[in-house]
Amino acid sequence: MAVPYRRVASLKSADRLAEHLDRLGIAEQLPFAGGDPAGPLSAPLTLPDGRTAGNRFCVQPMEGWDGTAGGRPSALVERRWRAFGRSGAKLVWGCEAVAVEHAGRANPNQLRIGEDTIDGLAALRGALVGEHRQRYGAGDDLLIGLQLTHSGRFCRPADQARAEPWIPARHPVLDRRFGIATDHPLATDGEIEALVERFIASGALARQAGFDFVDIKHCHGYFTHELLGCRDRPGRFGGDLENRTRFLREVVAGLRRRAPGLLIGVRLSAFDAVPFQPSGDDGTGEPTPVTLPYRSGFGVSQDDPTAVDLTETCAFLELLQRLDIPLVNITAGSPYYTPHLQRPALFPPSDGYRPPEDPLVGVARQIDVVRKLKRRFPGLIFVGSAYSYLQEWLPAVAAEVVRRGHADAVGLGRMMLSYPDLPHDVLAGLPLARKRICRTFSDCTTAPRKGLISGCFPLDPFYRDRPEAQHLQELKSASAS
Repeated sequence: MAVPYRRVASLKSADRLAEHLDRLGIAEQLPFAGGDPAGPLSAPLTLPDGRTAGNRFCVQPMEGWDGTAGGRPSALVERRWRAFGRSGAKLVWGCEAVAVEHAGRANPNQLRIGEDTIDGLAALRGALVGEHRQRYGAGDDLLIGLQLTHSGRFCRPADQARAEPWIPARHPVLDRRFGIATDHPLATDGEIEALVERFIASGALARQAGFDFVDIKHCHGYFTHELLGCRDRPGRFGGDLENRTRFLREVVAGLRRRAPGLLIGVRLSAFDAVPFQPSGDDGTGEPTPVTLPYRSGFGVSQDDPTAVDLTETCAFLELLQRLDIPLVNITAGSPYYTPHLQRPALFPPSDGYRPPEDPLVGVARQIDVVRKLKRRFPGLIFVGSAYSYLQEWLPAVAAEVVRRGHADAVGLGRMMLSYPDLPHDVLAGLPLARKRICRTFSDCTTAPRKGLISGCFPLDPFYRDRPEAQHLQELKSASAS
């Protein structure tokens, strides 16, 4: 089937890119400039407490699928973290999501933090720092965090084929889509309070292991993000926004008692939409019909659940300011039900839908939302997301965004799997290695969804030559037939 939108790789000059952005109506939202991108991107990033990350590149946290069954790192995990250390990025937002308990894992091989695993996480951090020092001579300007998570309705801790959802509320679309029965038990206030304690204990462990900060993850449809949309939940964790943010406030208060000096950050889905579904003969995504008002989202209009509404997002960021949380990593939507919002891509994963818009529109939307939020909250440190789809144009756009003050740092996710040396090459003034640039083929999503390991199978020879690569192609062929 033909690709419906123009490939970024075909936009081989600044004039062609500008014409294409103008045609899409996003030229103002997606700035880029000529010249050396290393200037803006090499500038140190200083936090309010004086700590510094040495440049404006950030390694984004991704979900790993190749730890041990007990949640400890494997050789494959260590290989990935070492590559991130060599990358040259100075802000490391955890490398990958780490579950605070076994039941909260999104897959049976996700990393887990606990007394029995913290030595392995400390060793990973040490390996990353060691690789960085070996290449760059020092690591004093690294700022390394750990993302703490509970996967909520997307938990699959024991068997990739068996979901074990833990949900805070009913959802008009997702319950049905993921086979959650109408009498499935909801998390009680007492159970959520116990989860608060696990986040606090996990943060204290992370500090002991040498991490500079922890991310109290509030994104992508996982448990803490879903809490933000629980308008109809009774009790202490639902209803008004004060109750829906109680989880974060109690975790922060506990961390300040148990781990003084530990920085706290939040990765936030700043906006969402009603879940999308494939439609028509070609499987293009369309919004799932729902009864209005749509009360199950965050950062989305209740009257038009495909429209961004930043009212509560801004209220959440005001809370972060009051809580003295300086680090905010902005993302959007969920990979499970709105992937075109979360990680714009030309090629969908096997269980996804074809993009309903040119993916550059999705990139521009995220960049523009971060711009608006940074203007409203200039004292917060904002990391932007969704840059990988820009491909060859990533450095030019990233540099201009940072130069204009629309974001403080540029986060790289999928690109770090295929081309972890991109920050080094950009900052060193080297030409990009085109054969390593992520083309958003989505195999890094399709493979784990089918129970295979993480990695860039199309572009990384290490993964391309593994037997899992052949297995993946067989599974994709079977799905397409």
